[in-house]
Amino acid sequence: MIAVTGATGQLGRLVVQQLKQKVPASNLVALVRSPDKASDLGVEARVADYDNPQTLVAALSGVDTLLLISSSEIGKRLSQHRNVINAAKQAGVSRVVYTSVLHADTSSLSLAEEHRQTEAELTASGLAFTILRHGWYTENYTGFIAGALSAGEFIGSAGDGKIAAATREDFAQAAAVVLTRDDQEGKVYELAGDSAWTLSELAAEVSRQTGRNIPYKNLPETDYASALINFGLPEPLAQALAGYDVNASQGALFDDSHQLSTLIGRATTSISAAVAIALKGQ
Repeated sequence: MIAVTGATGQLGRLVVQQLKQKVPASNLVALVRSPDKASDLGVEARVADYDNPQTLVAALSGVDTLLLISSSEIGKRLSQHRNVINAAKQAGVSRVVYTSVLHADTSSLSLAEEHRQTEAELTASGLAFTILRHGWYTENYTGFIAGALSAGEFIGSAGDGKIAAATREDFAQAAAVVLTRDDQEGKVYELAGDSAWTLSELAAEVSRQTGRNIPYKNLPETDYASALINFGLPEPLAQALAGYDVNASQGALFDDSHQLSTLIGRATTSISAAVAIALKGQ
């Protein structure tokens, strides 16, 4: 049996959908905080709260392979992930697949530390594991297209940094492949898009598809954070996003190993296709 944590999240839902194409739905379990939100997934839903270890052991009963999708609560991730890993050991889970961050062992991203520590916890746990180090989701940037069209420009602090992003669908398909194969123990994947791009190139693609001139304006980190706060983002999140852009300018979001496309057996979603999807959804 395969279980997926965070199964009602943006990535988790896609993973469940991909898994249903590979194994019977009766062999899948969605681990969620609110089972009502999982009613449309078409698989068994069990309550599993990262902050409540008592729910985790019961939720993992009978599970052979677990996808631990990293928590969204930065600053609380390590303790939450540790709870899941400990519960997996108690429940007799055979293998844990964990979604980490690209180049977690060397990354300058502030969020990488919790991923490094989680990877260390997995290594020390005695459980069989596979680590999927995710690059940036393309949607992290295409989600700003509507605002850029309204403002007449893209803004950021990534300079000419190359971003090897891929869509959540790409990453979900890779997870489904790894979860359903038996030769994955101990493997660590660096997963990123095939074709890296800069924010200037993203802006140019949006301009091409809309027929409007939407340039990219590079800002100092503090100015970009202030702009995000003015757009309504909480200050900690705004500062984090601006910091990630600076990291991107230094190469933190680049990878050219093509491990993701090798896993899924096709090219990753291009930026032109991702922009078209985003524009269609507006």
